This record gives sequence, C-alpha cells and structure tokens, in this order.
Amino acid sequence: MAPHEYYIREASEQDARGPFNFEQMVSLADNGQVTADTLYYDAAAEQWVVIGANAEVKEALFPQKKKLQVKAKEIQTLNKASDTQAPITVDDMLAAAEGRTSDTKDRKDPTIAAAKAARIGMWAALLSLVLAAAGELLPSSDAILAMNMDKLLAQPLVFLGALDLFLAVLVGLGVVTLYPFIRFRAALGLGFFAFVFFAHGQSLPLATAVAGSVGLYLCTIYTGMLPVAIAAAAGIAGMGATAYFLLSA
Repeated sequence: MAPHEYYIREASEQDARGPFNFEQMVSLADNGQVTADTLYYDAAAEQWVVIGANAEVKEALFPQKKKLQVKAKEIQTLNKASDTQAPITVDDMLAAAEGRTSDTKDRKDPTIAAAKAARIGMWAALLSLVLAAAGELLPSSDAILAMNMDKLLAQPLVFLGALDLFLAVLVGLGVVTLYPFIRFRAALGLGFFAFVFFAHGQSLPLATAVAGSVGLYLCTIYTGMLPVAIAAAAGIAGMGATAYFLLSA
C-alpha cells in the first residue's frame, strides 16, 4: 500500500484520528473500528477518500474470501421476459444488493461529496490565512527587512502575521490535524480586531474582521457543500477586506 501513515475519520466526524501504520489499520479493521465506509486522507490527492472507493486499500484491509461460482446456464433469470417488464438476472440481484439499481445509479455518494467539500474548506482556509498574513505583515515590511527588533516589537501584528503565514504553509501541505489550532487563531483574531476597530469607531472594518474570522473558523468544521461555500466566501472576502483596511491605514 502506498501511504505509510493513515489519518482516518467517519463521515459523521469532524476530527481525524491517527496517524496509524498499516498493521494498526489491519487491527482496527479486524476489530470493526474501521469499515469500508471509513474515510482516510489521501495526501497525494489532497482529499478524504472512502476506503471502499480505493480497491487496493480495501483489498489490503478487507481481503475477500473465495466466492462460490454459479454457472450462468443454471440460473439466468428469475422470471420470464415479457413485453412490459424485463427479466430479473443474477447481475440485477447483485446490483440491487450493492445499491446500484436503475433507480439509484444517478445518486451521488454523500461521503464523496463531503470529501470534496472538506477539500474546498481546506483551500479556503489557506487563502484566508494568506490574505490575513498579507494585511498584518506588509505594513511593517521595512522593519521586517531591516530586522529592526525595536520596531518589530512595537508592531504586534507582525507576529500574528508570521503565525498566519506558518499555518497557511502547513495547511497547504495537508496537515489538517491543525484545524483545532486554526479555530483558536480565528477566535483570537476575532477578539483582537473587533476590539481595535470598535475602539476606533470603524464599523466597516469591524464587520469585515468578524466575517473573515467566522468564515475561517467554519471552513474547518463544515463538510456540506453549501455551508462550506458560504464559509469560504465569508472567510476569503472578510480577510481580504480587512487586509485592505490595514494596508490603507
């Protein structure tokens, strides 16, 4: 199997578990703590994937026992063909057992949709952090380039910007286990900027700071496509607008 470490979670869970090596994954599968519906994070594809959707991973964790072969000539249909209804074949029975009937074949797997939404949330969080870092670091670029510690200490936003940039790099590398810390960062930024803008009577920058922080926080929680899209829009637009106001100050 290609990955050396696995982060897993159920579709209903928000936080991942791991990392687990292959032997631990096999043990979890044997004990029923990992099923074919469990999600694992595919670092190469940068998304959560259902174990059952990857034939190699599924076969390694849940090796199939030898199946009895039924000759096609012995059982071909369960009823006779008619002009109004097609006969039921063995393939139809197998498809029905797997949920692949003509009535359900056009329905999408909710776990795949959740993985796509989580990936959108990850990239939205990354972009929100980059925009926040730009607004916090660029006004003090001269002091940063000169490494003037006196000026840097007088600009506390520089340190917050450095943290945001560091978190953005880790999120870009797929380190989704940092999501709880990113939520803490969103709450911290919300309190700090809300206090500063409120104290100066700047209502519009206050609104953008609130929208950006709330959007960043929710991008790491939701796995539904619509909620993630709304959170992503709020995070990116709010952080971008806040950066603009900081640069214009």
